[in-house]
Amino acid sequence: MPTVIHDPAQIDFEKPGKNHYHVAFHLDGTWGCSLLPVTVINGTATGRGSDAPPGVVAFGGTHGNEFEGQVSVKRLCRDLNAETLTGRVILIPQLSPSACTANRRESPLDGVNMNRAFPGNARGTISYRIADFVKRFIFPQVHVVLDIHSGGMEGCFPVCTSFHPLSNPKQREEIELVARLFDPPFIMIYSSDMASGLLTDEAEAEGKITVGGEFGYGESVDIDGTRHAYEGIKNVLLYYGHLEGEPGPVRPAGREGPRLLDASKIDDYVPAPRDGVWEPVVHLGGRVDSGDLVGRLHDFSDHSSEPLEIRSAKSGWVLMRHFRAMVKKGVTLYVVAGEAQL
Repeated sequence: MPTVIHDPAQIDFEKPGKNHYHVAFHLDGTWGCSLLPVTVINGTATGRGSDAPPGVVAFGGTHGNEFEGQVSVKRLCRDLNAETLTGRVILIPQLSPSACTANRRESPLDGVNMNRAFPGNARGTISYRIADFVKRFIFPQVHVVLDIHSGGMEGCFPVCTSFHPLSNPKQREEIELVARLFDPPFIMIYSSDMASGLLTDEAEAEGKITVGGEFGYGESVDIDGTRHAYEGIKNVLLYYGHLEGEPGPVRPAGREGPRLLDASKIDDYVPAPRDGVWEPVVHLGGRVDSGDLVGRLHDFSDHSSEPLEIRSAKSGWVLMRHFRAMVKKGVTLYVVAGEAQL
């Protein structure tokens, strides 16, 4: 059973072996706690040279209704052995435990989206306190930060890894390399203007090698997405020398390498011009040209009316589209990303 820790300073990040913890965060208004699952592995393998690997943390469950990361990181909590591992690996399968238990994007305890709560606040509500714990206690232990997402009920994506535009060329180069280790069909450079308070924003600003990604949608455990998440994290550990061996392919043999795409501008995220029923006509990952039909919005108040045709404003690949049929004016309908210019 995991050891319950009330004071994060009591976690021994140097202790050899594999150690499971429940970090207790007191609930607001009751005597109970929300227990954050944390596994810290300090490898005991020998004979691989004197240089220690840089340290890796992998998060699942930043949003509670996204399950590929939760399942993949939980499996690694069991599958990774200290005896075959070098250096430090930290695994947090459910970063927002209350949201995960409730199958919700936001925590039901404070209504906060964990991926908008960074850098956190030690005196804030529970989501802000967990974010503060990650920034003050987890980030200093690692060089590489992996945040495994999926679309939940917000949108659907082809399997892709992602990162923001970065001004530091060395950091940018290493992040792209790590994003490729998941061997996804697509790598998305996404906008920094969509929101604030993201875990990846905070880690990137600290100079961490930070990779996110979308590995499914629909509140499911997607087979392909889970495989890419699980094997991708292991490939990162292999690349940095935490595990012995070489990174390997995840997709079937003969597939072309990941396609690097740019969706870094806010106008790449096209909002619905009105309420309606959304009928997409392009498959995820499909190629479109400027002016091509992407989907239709139907108004059933007059079943004889023509649907509103939604056409792409640019050429590229469909990297996201709205998942639910019912859409409200202003929600993002789709994203078309073009080839990244290096």
